Amino acid sequence: MTAIVSPSATETRVAADLRAWIRTVDELGELVRVTAEVDPIEEMGALTYMVGKRPGSPALLFEHPKGGHGHRSLWNLLGNSTRRIAVTLGEPPDASRSHLIQALREKLKRSVPPVEVPDRGAPVNERVLTRAQVDLSVLPTPKHWPNDGGRYLGTCDAVFTRDPDSGYVNMGTYRMMVHDERHLGLYLSPGKDARLHIARAWELGRPVPVVAAVGIDPLLMIVASLTFPKSTSELDAVGGIAGAPFEVTRAIGSDLPIPARAEYVIEGVIRPNATRLEGPFGEFTGYYGRPEAGAPLVEVTAIHSREDPILTNALMADYPSCEMADYYAIAKAARTWDDLDRLGIPGIRGVYAHPAAASGFGMVVVSLQQRYAGHAAQALACAAQVPGSAYYTKWIVAVDEDVDPTNMDEVIWAMATRCNPVEDIDILRNTWSTWLDPTQNPPEERPWGSKALINACKEHRHIASFSKRTTVRREVYDDLAARWSELGLAGRAPDLRVFHQENDRGPALHEAAELRRDGPGGAVSM
Repeated sequence: MTAIVSPSATETRVAADLRAWIRTVDELGELVRVTAEVDPIEEMGALTYMVGKRPGSPALLFEHPKGGHGHRSLWNLLGNSTRRIAVTLGEPPDASRSHLIQALREKLKRSVPPVEVPDRGAPVNERVLTRAQVDLSVLPTPKHWPNDGGRYLGTCDAVFTRDPDSGYVNMGTYRMMVHDERHLGLYLSPGKDARLHIARAWELGRPVPVVAAVGIDPLLMIVASLTFPKSTSELDAVGGIAGAPFEVTRAIGSDLPIPARAEYVIEGVIRPNATRLEGPFGEFTGYYGRPEAGAPLVEVTAIHSREDPILTNALMADYPSCEMADYYAIAKAARTWDDLDRLGIPGIRGVYAHPAAASGFGMVVVSLQQRYAGHAAQALACAAQVPGSAYYTKWIVAVDEDVDPTNMDEVIWAMATRCNPVEDIDILRNTWSTWLDPTQNPPEERPWGSKALINACKEHRHIASFSKRTTVRREVYDDLAARWSELGLAGRAPDLRVFHQENDRGPALHEAAELRRDGPGGAVSM
């Protein structure tokens, strides 16, 4: 259960404030304020998709959305900008992806509980509407794609539910279709925490309180998209990453927390067995998700908002225009690497979830220094099923430590030169998947997936004699890198991961190279 501490018990610096984040991004030169009127029906989504095709595409703040009634809309918050992801994680804008993965790994080890602020001190309570005052039709709720089943709030949101048995509060990110002035459809993939909470509450015949924030600092979106152990609070993780407690206040109709500095927050309740048809919706795979089907029905009971609120929107699309692809690739890699560490898998040198693979969901690459027979196979099997990467991931690839997992060219090279498909590919069946997987047909088969484990490491039993790769001498590299501009070359010399070594027997020595074998029977002595 999320612990709440008093302001005097911890730091007072604010974490996760969207307006402060916007000012930072504006100073970076990565915010475009769109002052012309733009229609939320398809136009905003289409413009975001088009802008997102270029690397480092800016965030888009629509100041005057058509039918906005005093609300603004922010799209492409992080998009494919490593600079904006970096500042969101509290790192230098020029940090590399490898650096961000390492930094996030360390920050996820920290836990800073949220701090509760009084109702009157919470900016989100500048305007509060209840019951008959609630009217979702005044929002510039977008329709992202032509065949979407309706208008959708969020997808850049933070949705809070409570486990009816343990009291654990989960923060997830889910799509919400607006049915009418006071009802939302909440889509939840199989196995997701909110879905488990709702299913259990319905078994007990209980209603399910829900809080949904749809104007949030993107740090909440990053954390809400990850899978944590049930004993870990996402709000503690937000504070740990920010290095400051996350401010919350209390809901009116339940004991759920409300982000105190959110722009717009919805309170609601899901009655036992209440559903309504929802979907389809253009998803992170670049395809429409499942056909229209029943989804839990949220009856909206209260609205909290700031004056002139900013609604956050996340376009789900094919890469590189998908909002979540690049940040999720970094965050999923950090979570998966940490999971492998917790399991005690030694020698891990890098992890990456490639954003082009269904927005980071579809592929994970693990770089390791092989230390014993079966080491690569062990890392593959564990990476396939740990919480950080079990959901949907189809391709898990192991490479040696001389291969940069964030560099797809190097990964493909390793697959082509170190993987023998007939020997080095294994399949896991009936694994955790999603209704959103377009490869599974008919759609009712989609929750059960499969995974390919690809060993693209040097064959361990022959690692000492494996063909030696071509590499540059370190002293030659250093000399040329120092003379880079003198040689008429722009920028800086590229980083290299591995260099030539005389009598090199491979980046990871077979244990036999460190033991003296004695006699034809293979007896080993130290």
